[in-house]
Amino acid sequence: MTNDARANSQLPMEMALRFEAASGLRFYDKTLLQRALTHRSYINESRLFLEADNERLEFLGDAVIDFIVGEYLYHRYPEMREGALTNLRAALVREETLAIFGQDLNIGRFLLLGRGEADSGGRNRSAVLCATFEALVGALFLDQDLDAVKELLFPLIEPVLPELAAAAAAKDAKSRLQEWSQSEFRATPRYYTKAEEGPDHAKVFTVHAIIHGNVWGVGHGKSKQIASQEAAADALRFADAQQHQETISPPAAYQTISASEPNDPSNDAPAA
Repeated sequence: MTNDARANSQLPMEMALRFEAASGLRFYDKTLLQRALTHRSYINESRLFLEADNERLEFLGDAVIDFIVGEYLYHRYPEMREGALTNLRAALVREETLAIFGQDLNIGRFLLLGRGEADSGGRNRSAVLCATFEALVGALFLDQDLDAVKELLFPLIEPVLPELAAAAAAKDAKSRLQEWSQSEFRATPRYYTKAEEGPDHAKVFTVHAIIHGNVWGVGHGKSKQIASQEAAADALRFADAQQHQETISPPAAYQTISASEPNDPSNDAPAA
């Protein structure tokens, strides 16, 4: 075996050991980590005999992450509704978020990639980083247990959680308002675009959430969708504050504008 061939044969394990040193993670079975860091393009181009690329570990890691994040959010937010929990879990396990976790671990630096994949920017590609992070989680689970995976995941989740939680809650506001409105009034909320202000590249929309012809919430945003979510959230804040009242009436502050709301079906859309 030539010196170059010998060096190439040692590279997979060398990269695994380097990753351990840099990340602080420790594997009992180093070959699992080696496999997690092996992209299929490396297998295709390498003449070395390696057992497999990381795609099966990616499959397993995806399922493990989904379960752990679901359990984590269930205990972290005991009052959060199912719809918001689902949205938040989706935000945490999506490609962009997991790729950020991979970047936090500098995982791209230690990836075994084929030359073509590496030259085309594979070490920084979101899909590759996400898949490798999932494979790493799958390998860690097989090598140890769920607790080891939690020790890896939780410190990565915490910094991004507040922003994602706020976005998930806002995204779910229209669904929550629809459930509440149908329960209380047997009516579906509708959303009317009251105003559009600013230049085309920086418009701000004002949307009213309307139930039975009364304005229950007002929202502003850079798009009609964002403004309608804000209007629903505004209505829910009022409804939540009045939940112990025998009867709930629309916010008095908004009733001066209720009577003048046009009944325009093109602008008056049901909650999604």
